[in-house]
Amino acid sequence: MDFLHSQLARIQQQLAFVSVDPIDWKFYVQTISWAVTLFESYLLLRQYPLYSKTEPPAALKAHISASDFEKSQKYGKDKAKFALFTGIYKQCLDSVMLHFGFYAWAWNVVGQGMTRFGYGAEYEITQSIGFVFLLVILSSLPTIPLSVYSTFVLEEKYGFNKTTPGLFVADLFKGWAIGAALVAPFIWAFLRIFNWAGDRFVPWLMAFVLAFQMIMVVIYPLFIQPLFNKLSPLAEGDLRTRIESLASKLKFPLKHLYEIDGSKRSSHSNAYFFGLPWSKHIVIFDTLIQQSQSEEVEAVLAHELGHWYYLHPTKLLAVSQVHVFTIFALFPAFLHAPPVLAAFDFPKAVAATPPTIVAFLLFQMILTPLEAFVSIGMHAISRHFEWEADRFACELQEKLADEKMADMGERLGRALITLHVKNLSTVWVDWMYSAYHHSHPTLTERLKALEAFQSRRAKKM
Repeated sequence: MDFLHSQLARIQQQLAFVSVDPIDWKFYVQTISWAVTLFESYLLLRQYPLYSKTEPPAALKAHISASDFEKSQKYGKDKAKFALFTGIYKQCLDSVMLHFGFYAWAWNVVGQGMTRFGYGAEYEITQSIGFVFLLVILSSLPTIPLSVYSTFVLEEKYGFNKTTPGLFVADLFKGWAIGAALVAPFIWAFLRIFNWAGDRFVPWLMAFVLAFQMIMVVIYPLFIQPLFNKLSPLAEGDLRTRIESLASKLKFPLKHLYEIDGSKRSSHSNAYFFGLPWSKHIVIFDTLIQQSQSEEVEAVLAHELGHWYYLHPTKLLAVSQVHVFTIFALFPAFLHAPPVLAAFDFPKAVAATPPTIVAFLLFQMILTPLEAFVSIGMHAISRHFEWEADRFACELQEKLADEKMADMGERLGRALITLHVKNLSTVWVDWMYSAYHHSHPTLTERLKALEAFQSRRAKKM
């Protein structure tokens, strides 16, 4: 542990200038955040002309009707326009808040409110929780119209929306209530660790964040998701028999098999698994069951079990921990940096002893360009894992010595096509846009890879 702290101390020595140099951090954040937004807009503009193509890729011509392709192109074009507007709109909001010292104002407002009730500056954790709540509520209000338009105009236009206005409002308030119930104790524990560990907080804070993530794996499906969707045991029948048999053969620790009423809000479909290493739950959207044959849903689940077989969730968790460690390792230099808070309009009295939550928020803004690169890297890793999971499904016949699995690759291909057609997913994708935004390979790429996997298998047999 001493070695770790000595190395972290060296990093802080390299970043010592942060606590003394009067850098215009506000201008830096404004410039970098606009650069990221404009780059994302450029990617959208690269992608947009592809929505004007009149025919699908050659690999998909036999699988997508002209009417479905035309509808998916229009849907993609409308979503691109909306995404372009949304990106610029949100960036303008962020810029206005930064320019007029919104964060300093919010901290001051909460502090004044506490003073009226007899609570002074020594109640920093309480003020920090109130500060975060105020930021979340006030920053989310201007984006509600975007959600309304997306749900009741864009999704409604293409037949996906099943959400009623009452359900939309209920979901909004449920989200706020759940956020409050989770964020308050998280911030309290987060700041208590800083108070207790001092500048040696990094390993302890990492352990806390990891523990919180593991707890959420258990809490979310059992207590939070049921507030929004109903999870029912998958009905007896061919599909349940197929999935349970596959899980048993792979020794997948299946505890529960659920059907979720995704159609309550949307016609989009999906399937996933969650849980701790020794107890897994599989969830299948009712829309997927309605839109696909049992053997195709089984193929989708075979792909998902491929993620489990190759430990992809664990590997992604490990990568995320490296990311978290990097953030925490750099943060101490900004935790004791009055010039940083002064650059964002905080008064000298507050900047002199920076509140931890404020310093961390501003530090996250400063890391904007790093986070953009991290996102690209994480997507690249995720796409590699998708290839592996697809290959796993194709190789099930050999892995399980089961002739019934011989056509699993073909079934998965049909299932992917069905999912894309029903979801009106874009089939023409710019490579740069995909690299930045997509955690999955494109449909055309996956179908070609499945054909290659099948071809290699055939040559070996």
